[in-house]
Amino acid sequence: MINRYKFFSPRLFLLVLTILFIQNLTAQDEFPQRPEPPRLVNDFAGILSPEQKGALENKLDQFNEKTSTQIAIVTISDLKGYDKADYSFRLAEKWGIGQKGKNNGILILVKPKTETSRGEVFIAVGYGLEGVVPDVVAKSAIIEHEILPAFRQGDYYSGLDRGTSVLISLTAGEYTADQYMKATGKKSVGIGGIGIIIIILVIVFLFNRGSNNYHSIGSQPGFWGTLLLMNMFGGRGGDSWDDFSRGSGGFGGGSGGSDFGGFGGGSFGGGGAGGSW
Repeated sequence: MINRYKFFSPRLFLLVLTILFIQNLTAQDEFPQRPEPPRLVNDFAGILSPEQKGALENKLDQFNEKTSTQIAIVTISDLKGYDKADYSFRLAEKWGIGQKGKNNGILILVKPKTETSRGEVFIAVGYGLEGVVPDVVAKSAIIEHEILPAFRQGDYYSGLDRGTSVLISLTAGEYTADQYMKATGKKSVGIGGIGIIIIILVIVFLFNRGSNNYHSIGSQPGFWGTLLLMNMFGGRGGDSWDDFSRGSGGFGGGSGGSDFGGFGGGSFGGGGAGGSW
């Protein structure tokens, strides 16, 4: 009969325990500890001024007080070899962003751009908000239209301010994800877009050409075609979109302290999206 304890080695057992212990300590060093005192804005990378951090903290703290939804911002200098999505979910789970049972937390993770590495941003959405902030909205609208344009200019505060304003409005029910996507679509095809200008010029040319071919009086068809196009596109510029995207401005303002009480133990299931620049 084979002795099942023949291959047991106390030394090997201690070695395995030591390796696991070291790995656990290393993993703890890779992720910052939950802040004390509690804060919603944690700028470990040092990309925000004290006034900017205070304004964002007050804005997000006020929203948390009114709705219990927690939107946290974390900036770090190094992803420690992790993919930005994996790092975001691990950190959000470690801190317990959101309320336990409601899972209504959102984490915006930012790794700023340096001379040797590209910038990374990821929005991790808690279980309870995945239907309100779908992945496609987080990626193609909030990140692409609100956050990255400012980040590419080195303006981290404006990108985070605009991004959090949209997240606040979506989670507060001020407008739906579909309404927001339609608004961003209008923005992308505004009258200032080079593609629309080219289309207008081509259609005007065809109108004028048709006028000459059929010997119409003067250039009236071209004039009326131009007028029609002006009416079609005249109301779709960026101003209306800017008014829409700033609809949640009432939660912002101020640069004082925060009374944020701490995270409640929310869970994350993989919802969210990211981008790079």
